[in-house]
Amino acid sequence: MAKSLTAETLARVAPKLAELSREVLFNDIWKRDALSPRDRSLITLATLTALGRVQQLPWHIDFAQQNGLSREEIAEAFTHLAFYAGWPAAVSALGCLDEESR
Repeated sequence: MAKSLTAETLARVAPKLAELSREVLFNDIWKRDALSPRDRSLITLATLTALGRVQQLPWHIDFAQQNGLSREEIAEAFTHLAFYAGWPAAVSALGCLDEESR
């Protein structure tokens, strides 16, 4: 599996996408008042899990913890998702959570 791009690598490979990610996604969407960063992280983890976007999960797991989610809450969210997104998706997501503890 290819590694997820860092912000620096993304900026080198696709400068416009990096700019849009920074300015629109993280400096606008993530800062809107209607949802807390914690809630946005839960939604993002659920969406990435359901869509099988595991390359993005390690970064977003760390970000979710910075936004106030505990490892236990993240594991519970992935367990809950097994029934909605499928067992393989949940197990793959839990594998990313386990990698973060190493």
